[in-house]
Order: sequence, then C-alpha cells, then structure tokens
Amino acid sequence: MKLQKIILAATASVLALGTSIAFAQFQKSEDAIKYRQSVFTVMSTSFARIGAVVKGEAPYNKDEVAKNAAIVAMLSTLPWQAFGPGTEGGKAQPEIWSENAKFKGAGDKMQLAVASLNTAAQSGDLESIKKAFAAAGQTCKTCHDDFKKK
Repeated sequence: MKLQKIILAATASVLALGTSIAFAQFQKSEDAIKYRQSVFTVMSTSFARIGAVVKGEAPYNKDEVAKNAAIVAMLSTLPWQAFGPGTEGGKAQPEIWSENAKFKGAGDKMQLAVASLNTAAQSGDLESIKKAFAAAGQTCKTCHDDFKKK
C-alpha cells in the first residue's frame, strides 16, 4: 500500500506538470491519436484484470484489484487532452468533435464511476467492487457505442 501511495503521488506530480504542456506536445494529430490509444490500452488491460476477478475467472487478490483500480482511476484523467481541435482520426468518431459537450459528459461520468470503483477496490469489499465495476463498465460501453468506430 505504501508503494501504491508513492506511485500515485509521483503520478499526480507528473500529471500536474504534464497537463499544462499537453497540448503543445501534439505537434501532429498522429501524436495525439497514439497517446490516447496508448492510455486507453493500458487502462483497458488493468480494467480487464479486475473484470476477470469479478467474473470469477481469476482468484480474488485484494492488493492486485486495488492496484489495478488505482491505475485505471489515474489513467482515466489522461486521454481527454488528446481530443483537442486538429486531433481527429484514429478510432474516434467525428461526433467527438461535433457533439463535444456530450463526449465530455460521457468522459466525466466514466471518471466518476472509475473513482467509485477505486474506492470500492481500496475497501476490499468484493461485493462493492462487483457493483462499482458493473457501473464503470457501463460508462465505458456507452461512450464506445456513441464515440468509437466499430
């Protein structure tokens, strides 16, 4: 748990610095696309590890679930900076830019649901984790249905 706190504190520091220069780092739309796809890939991997436990496909290890939930929560704050003007393309549907308020709302809902999942995971209560996982998964599905190319 101590290592996790150190990692989260270091990540928060990097995020605070990185967010202010994020838009400048995307000189080309391809850079933004790679960045956001990379974030979503790592996020999906950690989310799937929790999912395997929730579905009974993997044994419940409180520390591993808590670690993966913390990773998902931290990563959930990152991809949005790579959806600015001029970053169209990749797996993103054009509606992200034409219906930006709806997209932003979906992202905000996902971040709240993932924060709840992280809280549940840190508590260690598997039933709470299962409920929070289902809610978080639904926010992901809704956003994918509305804004990700099939």
